Amino acid sequence: MKNAIVIGSGIAGMTCAVRLAESSTHVTLVSPFPSERSQSVMAAGGINGVLDEHEEGDSVACHIEDTLRGGSFIAGENAVTGLCEGARDIIKHLEKIGTVFSVDEDGNLRRRAFGGQSHRRTYYCGSATGKHIVSALVMELRRYEACGLVERKLWSCFHSALIKDGVCYGVILYDETKGTLVSLTADAVVMAVGGQNAMFGKTTGSTQCDGYSAGKLFTQGVELKNLEFIQYHPTTIETKQKRMLISEAVRGEGGRLFYVENGERVYFMEEKYGPRGNLMTRDVISREIDAVDKDVFLDISFLGEKEIKSRLPEVRELCLKYINLDISKEAIPVAPSVHFFMGGIAVHMNHETNVKNLFAVGECASMYHGANRLGGNSLLSAQYGAVIAAKEIATRASSAEAPDFSAQLADETEALRKLRNNTGSRFPATYIRDMLADTMREDLGISRNETALKKGIEAIDYYLSVADNINYDSSVPMHELYSLGAILSLARATLTCALERRESRGAHYREDYPDKDDGAQWATIISYDGGKYRVYLDKEKRYES
Repeated sequence: MKNAIVIGSGIAGMTCAVRLAESSTHVTLVSPFPSERSQSVMAAGGINGVLDEHEEGDSVACHIEDTLRGGSFIAGENAVTGLCEGARDIIKHLEKIGTVFSVDEDGNLRRRAFGGQSHRRTYYCGSATGKHIVSALVMELRRYEACGLVERKLWSCFHSALIKDGVCYGVILYDETKGTLVSLTADAVVMAVGGQNAMFGKTTGSTQCDGYSAGKLFTQGVELKNLEFIQYHPTTIETKQKRMLISEAVRGEGGRLFYVENGERVYFMEEKYGPRGNLMTRDVISREIDAVDKDVFLDISFLGEKEIKSRLPEVRELCLKYINLDISKEAIPVAPSVHFFMGGIAVHMNHETNVKNLFAVGECASMYHGANRLGGNSLLSAQYGAVIAAKEIATRASSAEAPDFSAQLADETEALRKLRNNTGSRFPATYIRDMLADTMREDLGISRNETALKKGIEAIDYYLSVADNINYDSSVPMHELYSLGAILSLARATLTCALERRESRGAHYREDYPDKDDGAQWATIISYDGGKYRVYLDKEKRYES
């Protein structure tokens, strides 16, 4: 029987595991926490698709056009076409396995408007769509666990890949319960580890998603793509722990952005962009809020308490719980925050990386969103990409016997031992992580320029120079200590890509290059070679084939 290892148990990882099990492939599903604690449960607004009953004038072709335009025409047309054409089957499969979508009085699935889209095509489960999908997938996965096709490996983290001569044969995992490393081999490895939120400190995402896996693979020869395209969600609120997302569903239901000047409300998005101004793409709204340089608010109170409780109950509860504000009576104070990473591990159409038998799906893989993601396309792409990867793996014969990786396991075990014995250093890991977050927020913000980007690279080069001499602290999880170098390498690569793209496109805005460059309408690819960061534009479309 073929076997595969899936790293990450959010929506993308679980979907891939389920589809692999359906094809009688044995799956080891690895994650540090249960799926119910994955970032996927935070996905609020909905999932895009054009079903048989759709808004008048809408079509799959319109969905494709909106996605390509929203991504500033950097995403591959073939990939986006497959994504949008596959949406119907994805949504129908979710219904089949028990996802409870919101319905109208006649029992038809409800749709709401989302930013950057020409029609209402976002299907939703209140404002907790991710949570409902996770619940349905967990139950589906348990069926395959019960018959022995899926084995969950909890409290374990990806440590490194087993790669030889351009082929991946498995992974080395860190077992948090024992504090040891263990190697696993498989016919295929699928990375479904999310974005790199922790690299920026407090964001809308989970700090579990720290970018280590992508950074480690990068140093092992895996190419990365479009790292400079980082989406700021325009409407978030500040809490002690993190930035909390005020779902785009609020604006989809008619919410209006404004600031106050001379005692009067100024609906700045509508004044500049017309009636649909509040539903412009996220990059546009984030830049406009940033440029206003005033306190900005989002008002949905006119919808009334009854409708808000019906359509946006989770948003109402979130605001009551975290900022003691009733959205049926008051406007919500909002500001942009890092939210989604369009860039990540470079993958081909079948979701395989430049390393054979190593795949990536979900937010950690860069494929469908180009320079900016449309709201509602992330839940779709997480599942669609997982289905594509599973189909590809299922068609392949079992791999040849894995080479001997005992020396790599021994070396990495020794490196952990040395880290545990490294006490008394003046470089605490938590200090460097905090400084990294400050650097990324300050030098890679909504608006960028050459001076700031070079300053950020200089700072990270210094952090990298001391990363091997950090102080061991037993109060800090071991994973956070050993992950530092790889995360810094990823951060360095991200700033390098942003520096090299000398134009403004989608979520990447350069103050010193404010216009688009038609000659740069290509994906950015970056590779790592002995400490050198090499960047090129994918003009030959290597990652569309």
